[in-house]
Amino acid sequence: MAVVSSPALNPRETQLRDWLFDQAERYGHAVVTVPEDAEGAQYAFSVGAWRRFGVAEAVVIGLPPEMAEVLIRAYVSRASQGERFVPGKLYHDFFDGVPVTFERVFKGFYPEFLGSAFLLYGKGDFAAVQIILPTADGHWPWQPGAPEGFADWQLVLTESGGPESWVPGHNGP
Repeated sequence: MAVVSSPALNPRETQLRDWLFDQAERYGHAVVTVPEDAEGAQYAFSVGAWRRFGVAEAVVIGLPPEMAEVLIRAYVSRASQGERFVPGKLYHDFFDGVPVTFERVFKGFYPEFLGSAFLLYGKGDFAAVQIILPTADGHWPWQPGAPEGFADWQLVLTESGGPESWVPGHNGP
């Protein structure tokens, strides 16, 4: 029988993997931030929450890095203590006056938006959710009244690009 092995990591990947493992052991997860570029908005995501607590990794798009990190850390803390987050339900207690909701991330987006997590999970066998926020005046990316370009700035990481776990305006925002 032939031995199957994964490709060798380069020194940078090895260093990142070691950091991710260390953060997951110390804090239950790491938060990776990715700056804005020509392709889109900045985003941040957790790595290690699935491994450590069995809770979905989280990604948030378009928030400043320090706010995204606070949001992800709060999510992982609450989820690791047993709280479950239902896609389409509004949660008003993450940020004062700003609701958030959740959606399941389509696995086709994992390499692009959760790429570093593959250093821990190999083939991408983990769950992930997106934490979605409205604009300051309460518009969600999929709503007709959302500012022009907001849906591009805060992509919804489902296969369709819109909510799939609920019907907007019916049983979700």
